Order: sequence, then structure tokens, then C-alpha cells
Amino acid sequence: MDVTRYDKLRDLARTGFSAESAATVDRALEYAAGALAGRTRYDGTPLLDHAAAVACIVLGEVGLECNPVVATLLHDVVRIAHKSLGTKEFTALTARIRESFGAEVVGITMGLCNISETKLKIDKAQIDNFRDLIVAYSEDPRVILIKLADRLEVMRSLAIFPREKWRRKSWESLNLYAQIAHKLGLYNIKSELEDIALKYLEPRDYARIVDKLAETEEERKAFIDRFLRPVTERLDRTGIRYHVKSRTKSVFSIWSKMRKQRVPFEGVYDIFAIRIIIDCPPEQEKQQCWTVYSVVTDFYTPNPNRMRDWISIPKSNGYESLHTTVSAEGRWVEVQIRTERMDAVAERGIAAHWRYKGVNQGARTSEEWLSQLRELIEETPHALAQRFDAKPASGEVFAFTPNGDLRKLPEGATLLDFAFDIHTALGATCVGGKVNNRAVPIREVLRNGDIVEVLTQKNQTPKADWLGFVVTSKARNRIKAYLREEQAKHARMGREELERKLKNWKMPYTIDEAVAFLGKYYKLKTGTEVYGLIATQRLELGTVKELLTRELTGTASEERRAAAAEADRQKTAAREQDAAHAPQTPHSDALVIDDRINHIEYKLARCCNPIRGDEVFGFITIHAGITIHRTDCPNARRMRENYPYRIIEARWRSEAEGAFRLTIRIVAADLTGIGNRITEVISRDHGLDIRSMNFSTEDGTATGTVSVEVPDTAVAERLIRSILRIKGVQKAYRIRN
Repeated sequence: MDVTRYDKLRDLARTGFSAESAATVDRALEYAAGALAGRTRYDGTPLLDHAAAVACIVLGEVGLECNPVVATLLHDVVRIAHKSLGTKEFTALTARIRESFGAEVVGITMGLCNISETKLKIDKAQIDNFRDLIVAYSEDPRVILIKLADRLEVMRSLAIFPREKWRRKSWESLNLYAQIAHKLGLYNIKSELEDIALKYLEPRDYARIVDKLAETEEERKAFIDRFLRPVTERLDRTGIRYHVKSRTKSVFSIWSKMRKQRVPFEGVYDIFAIRIIIDCPPEQEKQQCWTVYSVVTDFYTPNPNRMRDWISIPKSNGYESLHTTVSAEGRWVEVQIRTERMDAVAERGIAAHWRYKGVNQGARTSEEWLSQLRELIEETPHALAQRFDAKPASGEVFAFTPNGDLRKLPEGATLLDFAFDIHTALGATCVGGKVNNRAVPIREVLRNGDIVEVLTQKNQTPKADWLGFVVTSKARNRIKAYLREEQAKHARMGREELERKLKNWKMPYTIDEAVAFLGKYYKLKTGTEVYGLIATQRLELGTVKELLTRELTGTASEERRAAAAEADRQKTAAREQDAAHAPQTPHSDALVIDDRINHIEYKLARCCNPIRGDEVFGFITIHAGITIHRTDCPNARRMRENYPYRIIEARWRSEAEGAFRLTIRIVAADLTGIGNRITEVISRDHGLDIRSMNFSTEDGTATGTVSVEVPDTAVAERLIRSILRIKGVQKAYRIRN
């Protein structure tokens, strides 16, 4: 490394830092020089030149301390390694940097890497989302300041880049980075970024304005001197303490005003402005500002349409100043009158041209975060990390479409939320997707920077259970609207079908009487629910006819009496059997289930497939004996409410033996050998017999069922836990079948 090549940075470090910190900067330079050896920029100069130039801006123009400067020098080292090294090698590299320069430096470099890897799409409609994403990545607030310095150095060196990069980088600088600098009050950086961007985006306009400014510079200075002479002479006699600033608008600001007002260069009123700043106690501020205004307007005629009094009534963002535009020598001159305190407030950035409008779910938004950072830059530039909350823009997550569009969603948003955010039709037919090329289900929760591809199927429709995991109001509203439409459609279809069948059956029921009976029978609250069951064939019309016929003939009443008698007989038999095999217990009147019962006919219900260890109950049928159901069986509630006289208690005998069919549904990534690993866990690890296994794959996801024989629920639970530990398995749960 050329020992003199980076003397500017070394001199700044020695001037601004302690000897120890300056030595740390030297070590970082040496480390970066070794790691980046042989790497060059587009013009053939060492890549380290860029890092050193950015570090000079960070130190000299932004005013940050040693660690951010060191992180700036090492940023390209970490960025290149992050792209080219494997996980193990990259972890080892960051460990070495952490040992040499500290964890804080590593954290800043990783934040810079996240921003560098963000692919910004040239789309003005999405620029606010990209700005928020950059803020979200800047957990250490100094990261965003370094990134601004990095972009400024790139723009200063843009001529060395290929021409095809000029327009893109200029667009990004103008629409993203300059806007962030403006919100932070870094007006010099903002103006320079805008001017350079304009130079490359609109070179002819830029050149014309620069030439015009150069042509009029001497005349402008002479005019300002003539303008101020009578004003300053009068002010000096009043005894007011003051000083005067004059500023020329940036090239970009002049160009913007020319376009907005559709005027030539000569038609821009405020190419320059004069600021009179008063030094006085707070209680005299208003009086002295108006005194200065009176002096100015004694000599020059004000434009009443361009008078702005933000002293009597400050702006909502706190800005205070008195603005007037006066006529002198046939031209308009803007004069700003304020005190030192007001000027300090404006310069510190509280007077930005925007204000924070609300908090989303109690989280800090990026604009509030930028606002607070802006004040801290001025107050304590060397202690930002210690004084700042390191969780900007919490409550939001940013994800990309495959073509680079950025979507902003609430924290906790799923792939399904993302799909609905893009388009209702995409969400309604979503069956899953890919996140960073990894197959995921619709419930997948997204993270910052994810690249999301949505997969659809034509026959997919929104489901009621989707409401349980979507978080955006758009997704919830669209799902609810679809379900309401489906419910209304089913109600129409179900009513029409029932009316037609009642006419065919020639039963003496009106449609309302039939629906009222069915609703009472199935414990449904509305007729719409009855119609929905019929339309979706969950309630077969044959069953409806049977129920209505039995009600007409009185058969239902007779069956209820017969069932009650059968229940008494079965309970008596159960008590006798229990007494023969076990001592009396508080549950002695319950049916005891084991393989020794042979004179009481019972069977395990296929609707819920109970296993020894499940909480169960018995249900007495008229012709098929007793069926054993799990207490959480989907039919349990209906049976208990409609036929309480048929329910008997039941329990498993603790020493009973036997095998029960267990069916497990498994969802897994479609990895090579995933089926073999599942069968090994079942057969080899748990010694269980597999009765059936059926899997299908689609879009990188394998879904299927495995049926095994288990002795009880404890074994079933251990097996499911083991399957869930298999790499690639996303879900495994017991199903009733």
C-alpha cells in the first residue's frame, strides 16, 4: 500500500481523534489494503480509494467518530466476502474483525451490506417504501449516515463508471438518498447529490444554469452590496446586534422552480436570498424582528402576496421566521428575518418540510426515526449509538416481488397477506409460494428483504381458517367479502334445492316449516346455515327426507323411547362387567374398554379414531351397539345435545393391551430421501408397523399421510415429536379418519 496515498484521511484522523483512535484507523487501512489487494475501480485505481474517500466524508463532513470510520474502511471487505464466501468462512472472517476492531464495527458493516444488497427498482411510486426499508436495515443509526457518505463519493466519481450506470445511480441519488439527507438536515449533502444527479440526468439544462450563475455572479454580489448598504447603516444606528448571510439557490433548486413555474432563469425570483439574523434575549425577539422588517420596508417596497409571518404563528413543525419579498432596482429580493435561536432551530432541522403524522400500532415510523436522528446529529454526533433507540421502523416488514417491486406490510404478515396486497385475485387463488427460492406454505411469516413468489391454482378459493393467520386489513376484508358472497350463493342454492324436493316429495311442509324443524334438530341458529349445509352436501337430501318423514309419522318419538330403554340396559351391563374385573371406584358406572369385553358389543368410531389414552365416551346406537368416540370428536357436540339419553361414560382399562390405527398428516419440503427418513423414524427408531403411506408433491412441497399401529396416545405423541425433528418436515399432526 502506498503510504502517502491516504494521507488526507490520516491527517483528519490525527486532527479529530485521539492518538489511540488514529492508530486504529491506520490498522483498519492496513487490514483493508491487504484484503482488497488487486481489486480496482472502473478506472483502474485501487478499490480502497473509494473506502478511504468515504471515510474522509464520514469523518470530515458528517463528523462521526472512530468506529464508523473503521467500519467504512472495512465495508467493502465484508460486502465482497458476504457474496463470495460460504457461511463458515464468512463467520470466521467477521470473528477476526470483531476480535481486532470490536463488535460495533462488525454490526455497522453488516447493516451497510444489507443496504448494498437491496436492489432498488426505478419506480417513483415505490420510493418511500425503499427509503423505509433502508431505515429498517439501519439498526445502528450511523449506518444510514455512512451510506449517504458512500453515495456522495460515488456521485463525485460517477464519471469513472460505465455510462449505462450514470442514469440509474443519478435517479437513485435524486429520489432516494437526497431525500433522506434532506430529512436529516444534511443540506450540503442533499444539494450536492441533487446537483450532480441533475448534471447527468439533464446535462444541457444543468450547463445552462451553471453558465447563467457564473455570468451573473459578479453582478449579483454588487447588487447585494448596494441592497444592504442603506439597511445596515440604519440597523447599526438602532444598536441592534445582527449579522447577515446571503445564499444562492442550488442548481437543482433553480431548475425545479423553472420547471414548476414554467419560467426562464431570469424569471426565478429567489435565485439568492438575504438572511438577517438578530442576537437578542428571547423576550425581545418579536419586537426586534419587526423593527428590522420596518427598516427593510422603509427602503424597499414589499410584495404583500409574498409576506410570511411565522413568528406570530410558527409553523406546525416549529419553524419561526419572518419572510418578505421586496422590490429593488426592478427585481425581487427575498429577505428572511430571524433570531439566532430561530436560526439554530431551522439549521438543526426541526423545520423540515414534512412532519410526522402518526404511529402505526405504537411502533416508530421511519420519518419519526429520521427526525430524532437529525436532532441527535447536531447535538451529539460522537455518541449516537449510545443515545438512540436501535429499532427503527419496527412494526413493518418489506418484501420484494421477483421483478423487484417492494411491498410494505405490517410486522407478522404472511405470504397470503403479500399475495392479497398485490391483487385480490392473486390472494384468493394462492396455494403457497417461494421465499428466497424456498418452498413455503401460505402461513409463512415474511421478514425484511425476502423475495417472494406467489403460487396459485385456479380451483383455490378463500377459506374461513385463513382469517386466523392473515394480519392485513386488506386480506381480512377480501376473505370476509368472499365468504359472505359464498354464503349468500349457497343460501340461494340450498333454498331452491329444498323447495324443489319438498314439491317432489309432496310433503305437507312449507319451506319455512321444514327449515325451522331442521334448524332445531341440528341446533343451527339461522335458516341460512341449513341452506348452506344442503348446498354443500354436508346435509344430504335423503337424510332431510328421512327426518321430515319420521317427524310426520311420530317414529322419532318412538325411537327416542326405545333408545332410552337400550341406554339403561347397556349401562347396567357395563357396571356388571366393570365390577367383575376391578375394585369399585368413583368411575365404576362407566363402560370400561379393553380386549376382555366380549358380551357387550362396541366398536371404535371411525369419525375420530380413538386410541387408548384419549378421553372418550360411549354412544348407544339402536342397531349397532355402542360406538366409542373421543370427547373432541367433531360429532360429539351434536350427539350430546340431541341425544343426551344415549351417552354413557367410558374409560380405558389401564392394563389393557392392543393396537390402534393412528393416521398422521405430514407436510414437508420435497427433499431427496425425505420419505426414507420418515419410515426409518417410524420403523427403526420406534419399532412401529406402517399400515399405509401416501404422499404427493407439488411446487416443492410434499404432503401426505402415514397410518401406523400404536398402543396408546403416549406413543403417538412421541412419534409425532420425532417426525417433526426430521429436517425438512414442516408440519406433522394426528388426523381423524
